[in-house]
Amino acid sequence: MKKQWGLTLASFALVALSACNVTTRDDVEGEATDVEPPAESVDIELLAMSSNEQDINILRDQLTSNGFTVSINQQPDYGSFVSQRDAGNYDIAISSWTTVTGNPDYAIRSLFKSDGDNSLIDDADIDALIEKGSTESPEEYTDTYRELEETLVTENAYIVPLYTSMKNQAFNQDVLKEESVRLSKSRAFAWDSVDYVKVEDQEERPLVLTQAISELTSLDPIKGNDGSINQLNTNMYVRLVNLTDDDEITADASLSYEYAIAEGNEDYYFVLRDDLFFAAVEGEDVVETGERVGIDDVIFSLERASDRDSVPDHRTYTLHEHIGEVTAVSNLTELEDATLAGSSDSILEHLESGLDQSIDSLVTDKDAANSEEGAYQVVKLTTTEPFPQVLNYLAHQSAGIVSKSQVESVNTYNVEEFDVNTDIPYGDQRLVTEGSDLENSLYASGPYIMTYKNDYEAVFLKNPGYQAGTEYEPAIEEVRVRFISDPDSALSALRSGEIDMYYGVPENKMDLVEGDEKLQLQSIPSNGVTYLAFNTSNRDVAESVDLRKAVLYAINQDEIIQVYNNDKLPAYSTLSPLVDTGNKLEADQNKVYEHLNAYLESKDE
Repeated sequence: MKKQWGLTLASFALVALSACNVTTRDDVEGEATDVEPPAESVDIELLAMSSNEQDINILRDQLTSNGFTVSINQQPDYGSFVSQRDAGNYDIAISSWTTVTGNPDYAIRSLFKSDGDNSLIDDADIDALIEKGSTESPEEYTDTYRELEETLVTENAYIVPLYTSMKNQAFNQDVLKEESVRLSKSRAFAWDSVDYVKVEDQEERPLVLTQAISELTSLDPIKGNDGSINQLNTNMYVRLVNLTDDDEITADASLSYEYAIAEGNEDYYFVLRDDLFFAAVEGEDVVETGERVGIDDVIFSLERASDRDSVPDHRTYTLHEHIGEVTAVSNLTELEDATLAGSSDSILEHLESGLDQSIDSLVTDKDAANSEEGAYQVVKLTTTEPFPQVLNYLAHQSAGIVSKSQVESVNTYNVEEFDVNTDIPYGDQRLVTEGSDLENSLYASGPYIMTYKNDYEAVFLKNPGYQAGTEYEPAIEEVRVRFISDPDSALSALRSGEIDMYYGVPENKMDLVEGDEKLQLQSIPSNGVTYLAFNTSNRDVAESVDLRKAVLYAINQDEIIQVYNNDKLPAYSTLSPLVDTGNKLEADQNKVYEHLNAYLESKDE
């Protein structure tokens, strides 16, 4: 990890990129440090994707000016990046996380809890703070999350925060109705509300969108939680609840007519719609299967979501580990006797407030549901402990409702003996890849279903059985998602009319959008945080907190934000967009040298 540096500090004077206004060593010459710089430079390997090129340049400059010799492991796409990360070929990796559920527990549980499905950290103190915060109200949890950040970053430097992003999207306003294009703080882009300026285009013209990643983790909602499938699965599977654009829980466009939280925050009730049916693919067409999305599918979907062993490579189980029991309510008396949290009303009274027809009877057979005659399905979810944030997780794509009968008919393998080479599970992208001999076995409960994909695009058609005749029925018949990994190419495609909307306009390209009369730009602060993740297994940074802290204090967020034309915001952890803890990272070269010297001394012992 170390290399002779000698006394020639000036040899590391940086050459500023013409596009970046990063402070260089020449700029700070004369700003003497109180700590003697280390006599040796320290090698550090940075892993990143090509799409992070601007961040790579900034970080290389900042680390170099603080006594590191930086090598870059730059990968062309997400799949290659993951392969290098899993192989441990890095010291620090540019990572990002977007809290797509709008609640703080999601921002940390999967990433930093010792059994988290995306975690590389094993720290009992952090585990305890995550659990404590999950049971507290917003009025209570700020102090807990402040302490968690201090343990995560200040004391142990398990991550290095870089910035919080803005959420920028642009669309062709000559093609799409402005009021139909949503920009949500957390949830993935919803297709069902989008409509054309010309009504006649709804059936004949595909809506053309884009995303960077073409290799899809899985179209089984519980087996993926990344940028390759979040938008796709969000639009293929309905959920019990949704998030509004500003992160409030809503039953709109969900499987529920209404929901209710019982006193004690452990029991949650959902009265189900009876106008959703699964769609399937036959040849090149989409058909309504005639199978209603109902109570058995909800119970099956949520039980498997919370069961780590329900599928091999389950990647979202920690999001749903607070689900204790999911049952069908068959007795109206239970709804009459249960009290709404924070109210004297009964659960029945609250559920009926969202219905056109009162609840006269409860049915447990989904085919017997008939809202016009007052026969409803009601699901009760009981958490393992009081946990109001469970509703946010139920709005996540991983809580999408799948068909119990269809998934069980496809997943006939033994989970413990699963062989990726011979077993083809439900949602495997091989089932929908163009040219495959395999049958597309997807059943979609949401507004769209994928018919096929190739290296160029994925094609979706409208689910004919999704809330037909209601305000939530999708307007557009076909959606195509083009795979364009390069941001400049994606923006060019938008400007040329090849795509209709670009979700994620780069900060340094916003002036091009604003200068194009046919385009409209939308921007809000996002819940996305970019940070450096350390290798925690086979490099010195895994063992040396001094080395990690040297990297931490070498990072100057103000410089990074300046390079991005002030279109980024400060961050201290992935909690920053959600909870104001007051923590702030300040670059400090004295601390960098202190920790580098301590690290080098420990290496010589």
